[in-house]
Amino acid sequence: MAAGCCGVKKQKLSSSPPSGSGGGGGASSSSHCSGESQCRAGELGLGGAGTRLNGLGGLTGGGSSSGCTLSTPQGCGGGGGGGISLSPPLSCGVGTLLSTPAAATASSPSSSAALSSLPGSRKMVVSAEMCCFCFDVLYSHLYGYQQPRTPRFTNEPYPLFVTWKIGRDKRLRGCIGTFSAMNLHSGLREYTLTSALKDSRFPPMTRDELPRLFCSVSLLTNFEDVCDYLDWEVGVHGIRIEFINEKGSKRTATYLPEVAKEQGWDHIQTIDSLLRKGGYKAPITNEFRKTIKLTRYRSEKMTLSYAEYLAHRQHHHFQNGIGHPLPPYNHYS
Repeated sequence: MAAGCCGVKKQKLSSSPPSGSGGGGGASSSSHCSGESQCRAGELGLGGAGTRLNGLGGLTGGGSSSGCTLSTPQGCGGGGGGGISLSPPLSCGVGTLLSTPAAATASSPSSSAALSSLPGSRKMVVSAEMCCFCFDVLYSHLYGYQQPRTPRFTNEPYPLFVTWKIGRDKRLRGCIGTFSAMNLHSGLREYTLTSALKDSRFPPMTRDELPRLFCSVSLLTNFEDVCDYLDWEVGVHGIRIEFINEKGSKRTATYLPEVAKEQGWDHIQTIDSLLRKGGYKAPITNEFRKTIKLTRYRSEKMTLSYAEYLAHRQHHHFQNGIGHPLPPYNHYS
């Protein structure tokens, strides 16, 4: 299923319902527990690959609220009533979705190499080539060129997010992903365009914006159901919550691992923000927080600027079957 958990604006957090709040506020489309013995651990099968979530944790355009919510299944189109079905998690003993020692982030190919060479660390799956491929797909779409051929990086299935930011201050420009494991070649191709063109919080991207873009690819790993809603680490884990709203409907919402740290939130502030994004309007009490089902996860993340993409492609211009000229690099305006 798709979800959103990136780049929220700083906001006041309160356990009281926001005045005049409509449907969860904030992001309009998109969607984390160390397994004690009685808790389940394993992959979350959250709907089909077509179910999208934006980087702030809600259904893209679909869902009755405008936050990062998931509810009963339906399409993620535009605003009317439906949500997404949640298939049951795997039982204990199946293991985590994918093993990785810790959440890892790299902002460039060189930092990726440094991370993967650390003693005891396993080689990161995410790579700069994945971000380049996303730029290839978006560029080809915007200029009407044939889409790039099959890339050379691994095609293993992962839950994934594609995030776009823009400008020197790296403002969020789009973020949508899926919790359903998708083969990376088709998954990145699909969510590149979905996050760039169909994030309902933003207008579709244009050619003029390309030179100021940053692309991030996040591969989600190590899904664990936990028994305590506080059993996760800020800056290390992403979290997905499931709760019953005041109308008795099941809702879900998610934040990627970097969101809470970027916003300066603690555990309670993050949980309360997710509840509001998921459309919960009633006062938030500690007793209600204890009813939340929380799953924590980690991610591998790679970020590349447009300038880095161009430099990479000038050396490997035809690696992904790009037969068109690369656009001239324009400095930030």
